[in-house]
Amino acid sequence: MSRVDGPAAETAVRTFETMGTVVSLRGADAPTALAVRDVFVAYDRRYSLYDPDSDLSRIAAGTLRLADAPQEVRDTYALALEWRERTHGAFTPHRPDRVLDLSGVVKALAIRDAGAVLDRACRAGSAAWMLAAGGDVLARGTCGDDPWQVGIVDPLDRERVVGVVPLGDDRRAVATSGTAERGEHVWRRADPVFRQVTVVAPDVVTADVLATAVLAGDEQDLAAVTADGSVDVLAFGVDGCVWATPGASAYVTGAEA
Repeated sequence: MSRVDGPAAETAVRTFETMGTVVSLRGADAPTALAVRDVFVAYDRRYSLYDPDSDLSRIAAGTLRLADAPQEVRDTYALALEWRERTHGAFTPHRPDRVLDLSGVVKALAIRDAGAVLDRACRAGSAAWMLAAGGDVLARGTCGDDPWQVGIVDPLDRERVVGVVPLGDDRRAVATSGTAERGEHVWRRADPVFRQVTVVAPDVVTADVLATAVLAGDEQDLAAVTADGSVDVLAFGVDGCVWATPGASAYVTGAEA
């Protein structure tokens, strides 16, 4: 789990519920916050498998062929397949019951597009904001004179912060995927190796997808994801071991790397 820590926690926050989670926003006025909410609502209406009228629910029910779905849905599916290839199958949009589930990319896409709304608003005002949704965080600028900070919580002790990530221009996004709060919600392709995975990346889609991929995979998947050094990863194993890439080691405050 990720949580806002430090100076960022003192900034006025606006919240709303969507996609089965709570979205929190700092650095936006009321009209901009409503525009951000509209982005999430639109994605939820199109992709939610809990809404029988959504495009994805209709595809699952067999009343809409994927080939006949709106171009946006087909593009999102193509993106999910691209990530499946890039992660050698650790990430997949296909559930074990064969239902097409695009939730693995949809929330991150909503955060990405909401960030674009915030960036447009920033041209007329403040250039600093932070957006958090269900373990994913995207930020721009700074919180006063300090960077935005995101705390990484110990999966075995929800009151203990084991690392603090300062967000900057080259690492704007943090995503955490784990079992502590939602149980086994990721389709594992092997026996569980990781309990919680945090990825820090330049963009939120990369961070979110790779956090899911590593959690669903094993140590080989972790090695493949981190080979080029483009992301920082802190992973907690089910056996108590902790893995940290060189970049992530700088964030760790209470765990052996």
